Amino acid sequence: MRRILSLAVLVTALSACGQQQEQAAPPPPEVGVLTVQPTVVALQEELVGRLAPFRSADVRARVPGVLERRVYQEGSDVKEGDVLFRIDPAQLQAALGTAQGAQAQAQANYANAKIAADRARQLAPTNFISKSDLDNALAAERSAEAALQAARASTQTAQINLGYATVRAPISGRAGKQQVTEGALVGQGEATLLTTVDQIDPLYINFSMSAAEFSRIRAMPLDRDAGGGQVQIVLADGTVHDQTATLDFSGDIVDPASGAVQLRATLPNPGHRLLPGVYVTLRANMGQQSGVFLVPQAAVQRDTASAYVLVAGEGDKVVRKNVTTDRAQNGQWVVSQGLAAGDRVVVSGVPKARIDSVVKPVPWTPEAEAPAAGGAPQAQDQAPAAAGTAGAGQPADAAEPAAAPDTQD
Repeated sequence: MRRILSLAVLVTALSACGQQQEQAAPPPPEVGVLTVQPTVVALQEELVGRLAPFRSADVRARVPGVLERRVYQEGSDVKEGDVLFRIDPAQLQAALGTAQGAQAQAQANYANAKIAADRARQLAPTNFISKSDLDNALAAERSAEAALQAARASTQTAQINLGYATVRAPISGRAGKQQVTEGALVGQGEATLLTTVDQIDPLYINFSMSAAEFSRIRAMPLDRDAGGGQVQIVLADGTVHDQTATLDFSGDIVDPASGAVQLRATLPNPGHRLLPGVYVTLRANMGQQSGVFLVPQAAVQRDTASAYVLVAGEGDKVVRKNVTTDRAQNGQWVVSQGLAAGDRVVVSGVPKARIDSVVKPVPWTPEAEAPAAGGAPQAQDQAPAAAGTAGAGQPADAAEPAAAPDTQD
């Protein structure tokens, strides 16, 4: 009977231990998941470009002479046709007078030859003039007319050269520094550079892209009509310029020295806030990419095989999905392959999510991921709780040594 009672007590103890083990089984770990859906994302390329004037014109002395004075203010904006320099016109005025005198003489010779030719035409039917005299009169008239045309052309050339003594702006823009001082002989044998006028509204942005990247983008199925060709300018302080540039040139020849393709965009520059020659960071919108997924960077893992994410699948069981990431954009990965609509991607608590294990998924938000200001006090509140738990265990451990004397007794 005593043996039966002992067996019953033993069975009861074992049953109690089993229940305690079942009660001590930890719950599934809680992880933050993001339910992804396919979306449309703008394909942006971040590049470096250099600003250049829209038009640049060299102002040169086109006639020889001594530079008298500079009319414009260096670094100021000028209009097309504004006077910039004046060259001593004395020699040019004398040349114009000589040409005008030669023209007057040619005009008189032509008038005499025409009178003689008209008289010969009137006398020819009456046979009072020979055929030879008529031909000579007509030939003299034609020669005098040709000489008059040449004299008129010489006069016109002299007038044009005299006009070149007043050097005007060929285009509207900003006039640069004077290259030749007053009193210098210019235009003698070559067109002397006096200054440069640059049109800086709008501006060109010259940049390049590797041939491989350029070919990859051209091969992608993009909607280039939806914002394609728009370029944003990022200033040195990190702010985005309020004006948007437009891509207007794409080279079709690869530079053999750099292996890059040259590109160009046009940027409005009201107020002339930006100046040519400055390097800027730009974000070129190459078009809209559809059917892709945006996944936070913290959710994407990598190993020797490929990039992958952990997904809370059927029954909240964790499964691995290999993905293809195109690029990082605004703190997220653009995933083009590997995911399906409605997948619950594990973003927070990734170390706790093991493949084929069951988890407790909760919605993930970026605000929950960022450390809050009250996070430290919360951790301090948890620390005492943990300490209290450990303290509760200490009396149980200490009771064992206290029971030892009773056993020995």
